[in-house]
Amino acid sequence: MKPRAWLQILHHTPMGRSNGGSKRATAVASAFCATLVMMLAEVSAKRFVVGGNMGWTSDVNYTLWAEYQTFYLGDWLFFVYDRNQDDVIEVNKANYESCNAKHPIHNYTTGAGRDVVALNVTHDRYFISSKRSCHGGMRLQVHLTPIPQPAPLPQPVHLAPLPPPPVYLAPKPQPPRAAPSRSYSSRFTVLKSQLLIPFFVTIAAIWDSLLLPCLM
Repeated sequence: MKPRAWLQILHHTPMGRSNGGSKRATAVASAFCATLVMMLAEVSAKRFVVGGNMGWTSDVNYTLWAEYQTFYLGDWLFFVYDRNQDDVIEVNKANYESCNAKHPIHNYTTGAGRDVVALNVTHDRYFISSKRSCHGGMRLQVHLTPIPQPAPLPQPVHLAPLPPPPVYLAPKPQPPRAAPSRSYSSRFTVLKSQLLIPFFVTIAAIWDSLLLPCLM
């Protein structure tokens, strides 16, 4: 069933307050989750038609065919063959090399000539046909490749903290300069007047002393 159909079932399922309604809703949700898991598994797994277009038959080098395939855990092998002439038998390594089908691990032959084998174990698998030319190459060894691990997430880069922005202080205002004192100039003026007045008085006295005898 498609996921959209499950969503419609969830949407139209009555969610009552009774225990029966809750159990029914839980069962539907569980089935929906199981379906999603199965769909994801089918998307990630790959089905291999053994032998490609030739199928499972004689006169095919399956060792060479397998070298060009990459099998992962969870993949599938699909054997297509003539049901009246061949079969699919899983054996151990020793019986694989000797083409001995007397002690099989499992017989996957269903009688339809369309047999599916799940690669659900991690060890190597060995398959032969017990009815025709196993010694002529009708045998298959499957080696599973470990599932590649996802690339690790990049580690966060720890950057050094930025230095705080520089603080620009306004220049301190200079105190106003006092105007030059005028006490010195005023003192000089007073001193000059004190010196000039006696000087002129003395000159006047000398002038008078020189002019008075002449006038008499």
